[in-house]
This record gives sequence, C-alpha cells and structure tokens, in this order.
Amino acid sequence: MSTANSKRFAPLVNTTTLVILAGALVLSAAMGIRQTFGLFIGPFSFDRGLPVTLIAFAIALHNLVWGFAQPFAGAAADRYGSAPVVAFGATTFAAGLGLAAVAPGGAMLIVGMGLLVGIGVSCTTFGVVLPAVGRVASPEKRSMAMGLVSAGGSAGQVLMIPLVQTIRLGSGIAASLFALAFLMLLVAPLGIVLDRGARAGATVHAAPAVPLRDVLRQAVRHRGYRLLTLGFFTCGFQLAFISTHLPEYLTLCHMPLGLGATALALIGLFNMAGSWGCGWLGGRFRQHYVLGWLYLIRSVTIGAFFLLPKTAESVVIFAAIMGLTWLGTVPLTSGLVAKVFGTRHLGSLFGVCFLSHQIGSFLGAWLGGLVFDLTGSYSLLWEATVVSGLIAALLHFPIDDSAVPAPKLRSQPAAA
Repeated sequence: MSTANSKRFAPLVNTTTLVILAGALVLSAAMGIRQTFGLFIGPFSFDRGLPVTLIAFAIALHNLVWGFAQPFAGAAADRYGSAPVVAFGATTFAAGLGLAAVAPGGAMLIVGMGLLVGIGVSCTTFGVVLPAVGRVASPEKRSMAMGLVSAGGSAGQVLMIPLVQTIRLGSGIAASLFALAFLMLLVAPLGIVLDRGARAGATVHAAPAVPLRDVLRQAVRHRGYRLLTLGFFTCGFQLAFISTHLPEYLTLCHMPLGLGATALALIGLFNMAGSWGCGWLGGRFRQHYVLGWLYLIRSVTIGAFFLLPKTAESVVIFAAIMGLTWLGTVPLTSGLVAKVFGTRHLGSLFGVCFLSHQIGSFLGAWLGGLVFDLTGSYSLLWEATVVSGLIAALLHFPIDDSAVPAPKLRSQPAAA
C-alpha cells in the first residue's frame, strides 16, 4: 500500500517542482528586467536629453499600468490558464523594451517603457505565477512554495543588473534594451508548464464555481482584505522609489560610480534568502503578524540609512537588510488571501490587492523624480517611505485571517 501511495505521490511532487522552477524563471526574467530601469535614468537624460521627470514618469507609468492590468491578467489566467497569458505578456514586454530602445523622444519612451512594459509585467509576474503555484501546492506548503518561487525570481535581479550595466557601458542603451527583450521572449513558452501544474493541483484543490463578482463583493466587504490592500500600497511606494532613484541618490551623495548598481544587485541577492525566509515564516506563524514586523523592520532600516552618514559600508548594509525584506511581502500577502478566500479566484483577488501596490509604485517612482526636479533633493521622499511603512505595520497586526465560506450561489438547481 505504501508503494502504491508513493507512486501516486511522485507525480505530484515532480509537477510541483516543475511549476516552482518555471514560475521562478518567468519571475526572474520579468522582475529582473524591470529592476534595471533605474540604471537608465542618467543615460536617457544625458545621452538623449530627456528630463529626469519624464523618464521617471515613464518608469512610474509602467507600475500604474501593471496595477490596473493585473486584475484582468489574473482573471484571464484563472479562466483560460497561464500559457496564453504568459505568452502574450512576454511578447508585449519585449515589444515595449524594443520601442524604448529606439525611442528618439519622450512619447515613444512612455508608450514603450510605460504602457507596453506595464501590460507585459502584469501577465508575467506575481498575479499570474503565484496563483498557479498556490493551486498545485498543498495548503500547509503553499506559503513556502510561493516563497521559493519569489526567491528564485530574485535571481534575475542579481544577474540582470550587472549584465545590463556591462552591455550599456560597452554598446549603449539600445543594445542593452534589445538584449533584455530577447531574454523576455525566451520565457514565453513557460506558461505551458504552469498550466499543466495548475490542472494537476485542481484535481486536489477544486472549489465550487462561484461567480467572480460575488467573490469580489465578499472580499471588498472583508475588513482584513481592505487593510491588507491599503498596507500593500506602502510596499509598492517604498520599493519603486528605492529601485528607481537609489543609484542617482548615491551619485548625489558622492558615492563611487557603479555603487548604485551594486546596491540593487545586492538587494536582489539578499531577497532570495528573504523571500524564502518570509515564505517559511508564513507557514509557521500568522502571516499578517509577519507582514507587520516586516514593514516595521524595513521602515526603521530606511530611516537609519537616510539619517546616518553615507559610506560604502552603510550602503551594503542597507542593501542587505532591504533585500531580506524586499519581496517577502508578496508570498505572505498572496498566501494570506488564499488562506482567507481560497485559491479558485486567487489571481483575481490578488490582482485587485496588487492594484493598490502599483498605485504606490507609480507614486514612489514618479514623485521621486518630480520632488527632485522641484527641490534638488530626495529628502521628502525618504521621509515619506519611513512614515508610510510605520502606518502599514499598524494596519496589518489587527487583520482577521480566519477562512471565510465561499459565497452561496444565487440560483441552485431544482431538486429532482
């Protein structure tokens, strides 16, 4: 009997492993590429004569478009599967990078790096990948599996930033963006693996077919979901500001050339451990408590970095701690949504929650450029990231994480 059980269990293990690997590769490409955008602010400004505010707006816009497109991408993946969504997203992402590579002015840069990249990212990142992982993983292992995918995805940031820096310095902006577009196209077929895994998991974790509008109505009325959504705004605000403007800020602080790229790469490196660790903690402790402490630690770290003297050592320490708390919010947030509402509509529900994250991302990236152009300093934004993080911590601690029953179907079939 144990042999028979082992034979039945082995395919599920293999499927789960394949889904985790495929999801990590897709996330690694998409997230790694978008984390390099801060390296282009100076070159676009100096080489093509574009104002920092406009470049920051293009980068910020992709975050906003990503946020508004994410519920639709998640809903499409819930309904049609990951394969067509990932393939469409990867192609659109690559087209946006290609357009930015040849953009002679601000309008094409905004369309490419703002609109097209935003749509592409929504189809190739958390709102599509993590629900596929959540469906194939067992409830007790779900947080860990999502953490592993997020950690694997961080490898892209570690690898992409030095790659982009090397190509850009040697061959220019266009060559580096075309190289990134080619890499994005390579991951387009991996949605097929996510689809197969989701179908395998659906046989175990199937849920009643409740209309999406009823599920969304239930989520909006849930106080914990509202608090989680509001708190997620801060994550986007903090991360977008830092990833977009940290290299330029360090230049203003007279730090060595290239330290900004090194700091972003270190954030990605430590995020691998941080995402896995947050997923592990989320499987052993109540996820909203872990989120509260994560936001608190992140805000204290940002405040200390801003107030203390800037040295190469302080930058490395800051990058390491930020990396440990960087994207750990994502498996915890998506895992908490799955715990409360189940996995049937996880892509849609997480997508709505993620919209708040991306509104914060838009403001973090765009306001950084705007405030700098107006004041010549990033100080106001550093202070805002600290305050918003403290508020987010307070919002998460009182969340009720009890599972809620699925909404009842409005029309039941008549009894025979």
